[in-house]
Amino acid sequence: MKIKLSLEAQLSLLCLTLIISIVTLVSLFNLWLNDILLAALLSTAFILPASLVVIRFYISPVNDVITALNDGFHNFLDNEFSVSIANTRHDELGELVDVYNRVSETLREERLHLYQRELLLDTVIQTTPLALVLTDNSQAIIYSNSSACQLFNGGNAINGFQLNDLLKKQPREFSLSINSGLSGLFTVSEKEGNETYHLTQNQFLLNGISHNLYLFKTLTREISRQEVNTWKKVIRLISHELNNSLAPVSSLAHSGQLLCNRKNDEQLEKIFSTIGERAKHLQLFLEGYAKFSRLPKPQIQAVNPVSFLNNLQQLRPFQLVIHDKQAEIYCDQGQIQQVIINLIKNAHESGSEPDKVTVELKPGHELFEIIIKDRGKGMTEDNLSNALLPFYSTKAEGTGLGLPLCREIIEAHGGKIRINNRQRGGLKITLTIPSIPEKGKEQADTSHTTIK
Repeated sequence: MKIKLSLEAQLSLLCLTLIISIVTLVSLFNLWLNDILLAALLSTAFILPASLVVIRFYISPVNDVITALNDGFHNFLDNEFSVSIANTRHDELGELVDVYNRVSETLREERLHLYQRELLLDTVIQTTPLALVLTDNSQAIIYSNSSACQLFNGGNAINGFQLNDLLKKQPREFSLSINSGLSGLFTVSEKEGNETYHLTQNQFLLNGISHNLYLFKTLTREISRQEVNTWKKVIRLISHELNNSLAPVSSLAHSGQLLCNRKNDEQLEKIFSTIGERAKHLQLFLEGYAKFSRLPKPQIQAVNPVSFLNNLQQLRPFQLVIHDKQAEIYCDQGQIQQVIINLIKNAHESGSEPDKVTVELKPGHELFEIIIKDRGKGMTEDNLSNALLPFYSTKAEGTGLGLPLCREIIEAHGGKIRINNRQRGGLKITLTIPSIPEKGKEQADTSHTTIK
C-alpha cells in the first residue's frame, strides 16, 4: 500500500533528511579531525552535490507533470480535448492530473454531443424547403442551405458569394423586399406563373460582428391549396342548396307531366317535360362540381407510364416521345390518366391537328416531367393567368373545371402544372411529379444522415 504524502510533507521530509545528513557528517568529521570548521567545510563539499542530485531527482517528475498540464491546457485553448495525462503521483499534483483528465473527458463528450446536435440541426436546415441565407456585415454569404442554393444559383453552392451579386440575377422583387428591411409577403411574376414568397429577415451580433439572417418561404402551393379548399367549400354549399331545390322541382315536373298525359294537354306536357330535362341537366352539372370538391387522395404506386399512354393513344391520337422506356413514375394511375385524357382532349379541341399533339416523357433524378404540346390557338395572357381557376372557361359550354381538376390532382401528388404558349402557336403544358414518393424521399434523406 502506497503512502499518500502531500507536497508540503514531502518537502519537509526532504529538508529534514538533508539537515540530519549534514549534522551527522559534521559530527563524524569533527570526531575524526577534531576541527569543527574543517568538518563543516568537508561536510558541505559532500552534502552540496548530493543535495543537488536529490533535489533534481525529486523536482524532475514534478516539472514533467507541470509541463504536461501546461501543454494540456494549451490544447484546450486549441479545442483539442483528446490528450490525457498518465497519473503516477499520490499528492496534490496527482489530484490535479485527475481533475485535468476528468475535465478533458467531459469536454470530449460535450464536443461529441455538440457535434451531433450541430449535425442534426444542419440536416434539418439542409432538408427544409425554407431557403436560409446568413451574411456578415459586408453582405458576404457565410452560411446557406440547399434550398437557398437552388433558389439563387441553380443548386450550386453560394457560400462566399456577395448576396447583392446574386440578387442582380433574380427578379427585382427580391432586392426590393430585402432593401425594405421588412418581413412579409411579396409576389414574383415569372413565365411559369406568379410565385409568392414570405421573407423574414433579422439582424444580430455574433462574436461582436453584425450578421443578417434571411429566410425565404415559398407560399404559392399553400395559397393555391387554401384557394382550392375555399372553392370546394363554396361548391359544396351551392350544390347542397340547389339539390334541395331541384329534388322537389323534378318531382313536381314529373307529376305535372303525368297529369297532362291523362288530360291530353300536349303543350302543358311539353312545358313540364322541358322543366324536368333542365332540372336533370342541372343536377348532372352539379354532380360534376361535386366530383371536383370530393377528389379522393391519390393511391401512390410505381407505374410504367409507357403502357397506359399506349392505351390512351387508342382513344385520342397523339405522338409519344419517350426518353427512357424503363423509367417508372410514382402516381395514382387512374388520376394521372384522367389528367392526360383531359389535356389531350383540350389539345384536339384547340384546333391543333392530331399529329401535332405530342406527349413527351422526361424522367429525372428528382422530378418526372410529362409534357403535352399542341399547335392550336394557344391562349391570351389573361387566359393563361386564369386558366387554372375554378369556373373559368374560354368555351361557350365549358364548366371551368377541367384544368382546375388537373391542377388539383397534380398538386395532390406533390407536383406542379405549368401552362405556356409556344412559339408559332399552340400550348405547352408541363406536369412535374416527384420521382420518389414523399415517404421514400424522407427515408432516402435520413439514410445519409444517421447519427450515432
